[in-house]
Amino acid sequence: ATPADAKGLLKSAVRDDNPVLFVEHKRLYALKGDVGNGPVPIGRAAVARSGSDLTIVAAMKGVHDSLAAADTLANRRIEAEVLDLRTIRPLDVETVLDSVRRTNRLLVVEEGPEHGWAGEVLAQVTAHALEYLDDAWRVTTPSTPIPYSPPLEDAFLPLADRIVEAVLSRS
Repeated sequence: ATPADAKGLLKSAVRDDNPVLFVEHKRLYALKGDVGNGPVPIGRAAVARSGSDLTIVAAMKGVHDSLAAADTLANRRIEAEVLDLRTIRPLDVETVLDSVRRTNRLLVVEEGPEHGWAGEVLAQVTAHALEYLDDAWRVTTPSTPIPYSPPLEDAFLPLADRIVEAVLSRS
């Protein structure tokens, strides 16, 4: 989601003895920022924003959309914690569980269809922290081909406005 994480995770991927698939998001290529120096540990999520009312879990560009949504929700007195998974496998379940145990609500944002990694996050949380959950759901893309046209792609992806709408519809 950030230039520093991209560089740090790429360093970790190169140094890892196991095969690593490194995925970049095309809409983040123009993002500018500090690139840091050291490697970023594979399998460690980051808290991109602290909050107490809701946990939003995302990856790559979804982190930026979730942060924008969290800003809008804060204006409505809903404090969302945004977690950047950084890696999908291994999945940092402990960081997600720690957040959900505090907020009791979970929203997973994925730019893929419902049967993607968002379902695994929901499964892990329900398996290990069901007693803490008041609500859990996901915002994903329709199970259709991704359009090529940028305006159609914007309508297709779970951008900030869709995230806000999903949260407000369940509040």
